[in-house]
Amino acid sequence: MIMESQKILIQNGTLVDADATAIRDLVVENGKISAVGTFDSSLFPGCEIIDARGKYVMPGGFDPHVHLALPTPAGKTCDDFRSGSAAALAGGTTSIMDFVTPRRGQSLHEALDLRRAEAADSLTGCGLHMGISEWNQDIASEIIPCIEQEGIRSFKAYLAYPDTIGVGYADLEELMLIVGAAGGLVMVHCEDGTMISRLQHDLLLSGKNRPCYHTLSRPPEAEIRAMEQVIELSARTRCPVYIVHTSTDRGADMIAAAKKDGINVSGETCPHYLLLDVSVYDSRLDDLKVLPYILSPPVRGLNDQHRLWEGLSDGTFDVVATDHCPFNIIGQKDLGLHDFTKIPNGAGSIRHRLSLLYTYGVLPGKITINQFVSLVSTRPAEIFGLGHRKGKLLPGYDADIVIWDPDFIGKISVKTYPSHCDSDIYEGFQTTGRPETIILNGKIVNRKS
Repeated sequence: MIMESQKILIQNGTLVDADATAIRDLVVENGKISAVGTFDSSLFPGCEIIDARGKYVMPGGFDPHVHLALPTPAGKTCDDFRSGSAAALAGGTTSIMDFVTPRRGQSLHEALDLRRAEAADSLTGCGLHMGISEWNQDIASEIIPCIEQEGIRSFKAYLAYPDTIGVGYADLEELMLIVGAAGGLVMVHCEDGTMISRLQHDLLLSGKNRPCYHTLSRPPEAEIRAMEQVIELSARTRCPVYIVHTSTDRGADMIAAAKKDGINVSGETCPHYLLLDVSVYDSRLDDLKVLPYILSPPVRGLNDQHRLWEGLSDGTFDVVATDHCPFNIIGQKDLGLHDFTKIPNGAGSIRHRLSLLYTYGVLPGKITINQFVSLVSTRPAEIFGLGHRKGKLLPGYDADIVIWDPDFIGKISVKTYPSHCDSDIYEGFQTTGRPETIILNGKIVNRKS
């Protein structure tokens, strides 16, 4: 239930930003943070007072990588903008960014207008990246107007999926030259589409068509080969690059080396690469039990997982995003039971991102509470042009705030967490901590007793 409140005083909480932690009070007025310090509540008559003693007060989560109502041959992802954003809010995420995915032959502007109409249903703040599904002179001519007239500064290219939305390395270089010169950013799905197509063909030809063979068709080398090319192109074109959903130890090493060399590369990974491993594709498992984990890139080995966690603490990665892209097992993913290439790729975690990273990252000491805030809020806001308004607890910033209960104990289950999806890849995971109160644009939108 949304509770209207134009003025809120949060007292006694432990305020956490990316670079500082301190017990302070915080004042919210007219949708903004108006003051941070130590205040006498008697000086705020008529103000709603929240005692946050023993709680963390953090900027709301910012998830820059979600796919809501994404059309595919198996139907749209089973969360639309309303249900997906509601799940995000419940988990402490107050801002999301989704994608415009033009059909081949469709203008970027037409696709943008249609997607904006869909995104208007979002309950959170919602921005859009522009996907590039093909490359030709018409598309190239629309890039600058998208930046200058529509305010779109991030463009995503897929090096996978060559038959539908993928582009080649030469096309990517041309995109980077235009976007970089105009002050924009290119996001890249780094999997070599040619390698994957060949491996898929060979596996199917040899009768290896079960879901478990998905992982063999998209080996670590597919990610590594693509990342090598993308980092080289970024250095050559001087275009900032954001590498999405990094899954491998070698990929983490390459991002770290690129940063050391002064190349403008930002790195992202996702909770499923940090918490799941290749055993979910065990050929001895029932095929239906493997289907929830068909996503791209696939989850990897324990060595990869270990290096990704290291990358969160050593600055390799800037962002932990979800790549939230859920499909139902029955009626969607099961369409590929006898041909893994027909299984729609993706899984959901938009509600669980903060609780999972806090439980399995902060509590065991793999990352600090400040790094946690940076990874889920501050850095994504900065990278995507909203760092002057979101991701920090400073006067003048948007009052998108999470009051975090560090003691709550929970267990993830599709039965207890309402969802439009019939499975959850984190089923049975124990979690500690949850958002107790969520403030969006200066209004309390979620409060748990």
